[in-house]
Amino acid sequence: MPDPGVTLREEVPGDATAIRSLVTEAFRGAAHASGTEAQIVDGLRAAGALSLSLVAEGDAGILGHVAASPVGIGDAPGWFGIGPLAVRPDRQSRGIGAALMQAALARLRAVGARGAVLVGEPAYYARFGFAPDLGLTVRGIPADYVLALPFAEPARGEVRHHPAFGLEG
Repeated sequence: MPDPGVTLREEVPGDATAIRSLVTEAFRGAAHASGTEAQIVDGLRAAGALSLSLVAEGDAGILGHVAASPVGIGDAPGWFGIGPLAVRPDRQSRGIGAALMQAALARLRAVGARGAVLVGEPAYYARFGFAPDLGLTVRGIPADYVLALPFAEPARGEVRHHPAFGLEG
C-alpha cells in the first residue's frame, strides 16, 4: 500500500508535462535506462497507443506513473507491454510503484487482456507474478530481462512493441 494520501487515477489532459518530468527524473542514472523513457510515453500518447496511463498523486503532485500499450506476439492477440513504470526518486520504496503495477494488472485483466510483458529487473517484478519466458524474445534484450505474466495461454515469439520504444531493427 502506498503512502497515506496517495491516490491512483487515470491520466487526464494536462498531466503530460508532469509525467514527462517525473519519468525523466525517475530514470536519470538508472543502470539499465535508455534515457528515452519519457519520449516513449510521449510517443505512445501522441500515437493514441496508450491503452493505460495511470498516475499516483499526492500532496506534492504526480509521484508515479505506469503505462501500458498493445504488443504483438506471433498471432496471440490481447497482450500488452507494461512500461515505463516510474516513481519519483524521493518517494521510491514506499509502495507507490507496487500499487501502480497492481492497479495496471487488475485493469488489464478486467478488459480481457491475455497477458502482460515487460523488460525489467526479474527480482523486482517477480512479486507481481512476472517471470522470464524463454518462449518470448525482444530484439536486443537479454532473455533474463524479458518477463511475462500470462493471464490465459502463454504466447510464443518475438514481442513487437510500438515504434515509440525504438526497438525495431
